[in-house]
Amino acid sequence: MSAPASGGAGRRGGRRAFWLAFAAILAGGLVLANAHLVYVAIGSQPGCVPHAKTAGEPGLLRAAGSSC
Repeated sequence: MSAPASGGAGRRGGRRAFWLAFAAILAGGLVLANAHLVYVAIGSQPGCVPHAKTAGEPGLLRAAGSSC
């Protein structure tokens, strides 16, 4: 005689579905977070800030390649 197959197999399928859904939600969250970071980086281009234009001024920082 064989035992009913409703015991462990149903639970394993439910656990697997849960973990697959959990992994999909986690991956989706990571994709959305990275998309948000790219959106903010593209949308927030800072304007010009005052800085030293020539080398040799002590205590002031100078931009490597100024676009202003």
